[in-house]
Amino acid sequence: MKRWNGWGNADTDYPVPPSALDYLTKRLGPLAPTPDTAKETLLAAVSESRLPAHPRVNASAETRLTHARGQSMHDWVDLRYGRLDTFPDGVAFPESDEDVRDLLAYARNAGARVIPYGGGTSVVGHITPLASDAPVLALSLEKMTRLLDLDETSRLATFQAGVAGPQLEEQLKARGYTLGHFPQSFEYSTLGGWIVTRSSGQQSYHYGRIESLFAGGTLETPRGRLEIKPVPASAAGPDLREMLLGSEGRLGVITQAKVRVRRIPEAEGFFGVFFPS
Repeated sequence: MKRWNGWGNADTDYPVPPSALDYLTKRLGPLAPTPDTAKETLLAAVSESRLPAHPRVNASAETRLTHARGQSMHDWVDLRYGRLDTFPDGVAFPESDEDVRDLLAYARNAGARVIPYGGGTSVVGHITPLASDAPVLALSLEKMTRLLDLDETSRLATFQAGVAGPQLEEQLKARGYTLGHFPQSFEYSTLGGWIVTRSSGQQSYHYGRIESLFAGGTLETPRGRLEIKPVPASAAGPDLREMLLGSEGRLGVITQAKVRVRRIPEAEGFFGVFFPS
């Protein structure tokens, strides 16, 4: 299970090495760690939801707490020391494009602001609800994870945009392919998140950054659906993909994405270089 107030799996411990403790003590003096705020304390601070009931919206305090912040150091400090004062009023879990359209209409009718939520790995604060008189709906795509199509002639794979890195690679590997996109947040971040944050990864020099892998897709907006079809490179007119790349979810919710994939390599080599000083 994902750690609710920090990075990584809750079942994995990350002790500070003795050498690091010794270094910190010498630099900072005797250390007196402040205990983490209990989860129950933060749950008690979650106010009543302002959203009307909906079958796909979870308004429980725990779900709203675990979707209230991203993964920046600022977010971790807020969570670990009980400094949260804003929460989404509910978290929706669509399973299809139609569900997303229905939830956007629901949010519009409720006068709610919508925050698209992928893997929750944001470090720029854009999934943090702002204090407002309007209710806030976090729209999580964690149930939209399927490989919808793999065209082996054009080598284009179509995924639901909520698929996380390991899920994506596992589904492609079963067919003999890879996307080759491995950002540091790979284990939790999602394909849709990579696109709207213009992601790069450790192997981008070989496979390319996400803008070279993203070929097209579907965007659901409060004004309707936008389909961007994969087309050959052209010097004519604007490239609509550029509207979505780096958009941080401002324009709508990416529900499907077509990406360029490759056959799994026969061998891989990883090298490190160490300098004497």
